[in-house]
Amino acid sequence: MEYTTPSGFRDVLADEAAERERIARSVQDLFASRGYVPIETPTLESMAVMQAGGRVPASPFKFFDATGDLVTMRPDVTLQVARICATRLGEAQGPYRFRYMQRVFRETEGQLRADVREKKQIGIECIGVAGAKADAEVIGLFAQALETAGVRDFKLSLATVGVLRALLAASSAPVRWKDDLLEAFHTSNFVDIDALCDKAERNGSQFAPVIRALARIRGQRDAIRRARELVEPFGCADALDPFEETYDLLAEAGLTDRIVVDFSVMSSFDYYTGIVFEAFAPGLGTPIGSGGRYDKLLATYGVDRPAAGFAFYLEEAMEAAAASVESDLPLRVAVPKGSLNADSIAALANAGLDVTGLDNPGRSLIISNPGVDYIIVRPSDAPIFVEMGAADCGICGEDSLLEMDSDVVELADLRFGACRFIVAEPEGASERTAEHYRKLGSIRVATKYPRIASTHFARRGTQVEIVQLHGNIELGPLTGMSECIVDITATGTTLRENNLVITDEVLSSTARFFANVASFRTDARVRDLAEKLREQSADRALKVTAGGEGK
Repeated sequence: MEYTTPSGFRDVLADEAAERERIARSVQDLFASRGYVPIETPTLESMAVMQAGGRVPASPFKFFDATGDLVTMRPDVTLQVARICATRLGEAQGPYRFRYMQRVFRETEGQLRADVREKKQIGIECIGVAGAKADAEVIGLFAQALETAGVRDFKLSLATVGVLRALLAASSAPVRWKDDLLEAFHTSNFVDIDALCDKAERNGSQFAPVIRALARIRGQRDAIRRARELVEPFGCADALDPFEETYDLLAEAGLTDRIVVDFSVMSSFDYYTGIVFEAFAPGLGTPIGSGGRYDKLLATYGVDRPAAGFAFYLEEAMEAAAASVESDLPLRVAVPKGSLNADSIAALANAGLDVTGLDNPGRSLIISNPGVDYIIVRPSDAPIFVEMGAADCGICGEDSLLEMDSDVVELADLRFGACRFIVAEPEGASERTAEHYRKLGSIRVATKYPRIASTHFARRGTQVEIVQLHGNIELGPLTGMSECIVDITATGTTLRENNLVITDEVLSSTARFFANVASFRTDARVRDLAEKLREQSADRALKVTAGGEGK
């Protein structure tokens, strides 16, 4: 028998442990020198505390304790500090400046990072102090902490959630539309942002084009001016005043080269009320850390106080510190094999990239041209290469992104490679399938796409058992192994030849251009390429609408 650590956990041996200890001690000494005192929170926390904070990371471990209360291993420390300050310190005089370094436990979505369910989180919380000076203090300390940890090359992307929330509050759009839009911002999904805004604009919304434009404003202080000009006619410019003051204070502190204003930044936590920020380093696909102002969170637990803070993972900081900081690295693009290959190459060529040799690579897996490396991959592997930072950006079908549940930024719907996902079963089997479901409470579904299939039936409220196959899934219902299938179809010929009929539509999928979040935030080449591909896509849509290529 081989004795190993549980999935998602690992041992840290002496050399690495010593380096972790050195970095952690240096960062904690920095925090202490700025008046931040230590605090510790319990490993187990009431699930009610986590849920009261709104959108929070999922924890992989939940328990019922001896009293029947549902508890979880902490996925985040900020909510615990907020609980302490609003309850145990509710009547005490503030302000408080707390620092911490504790292990957190998070469920890893999808298949890409199943080896990191436990991390060491380092952070600070500044409680009871509002205003631009406090925000600048927190952000400046974040930058110093990363430098102390040895991260040489990083950028802080800054935004304020106040502007978007003010626009949504002033809009008369349906609540569902507002929620969907916030979800698109939270996941940095520009395709969904554009689709939602296009739909609202067709319905006469004056706010939709403003929100779409706001998501693409990026730069230095000029970006704040452009945002102000954009939202001022709607009475929403006041939300920019404290943000602008904070930017000026950071500039005075010499951080101009470290900070970038980017109004598409929206933390995955929904308790932030003002400034938000994330740290990115070249070569890492995910943020090193993040933070922001959360003035209304403490009121959820008791006594209300303004608050701001940040946290980062020791593991990501060490990885960023060890990463190469070469400035002339080529842009790395994951290019799909198969049916999307030719259209992808044409789109990249039309965007101005040198695609020499890409259409006939032979056995080469990487094609290197001036300024760009093409990594040739299966479409289903493209999200893995991009999310993990092996490629900056890539192209694949929306279905591959959904199936992998990738933490990437969707930048453009390329409007080629269209396909349909459907549910199909043997002709005349509907009554038999319904009877099977009545008796057993579930049906078996054969598919190559377990996540897409599970999500579809969960929305329908149907209990299913997924049978994952990799070959001809039509054999599932033909041999009695499953009641139905979820698969891609174009013409339906294969279904008809095997006496299968479509019973439901799952989704329509087209090719998407996407990037890892760090490359999108730090590399202008990714954003420029995204804009060129988006323009091509818009032209393609116009041709279809006019009856050109789609007639």
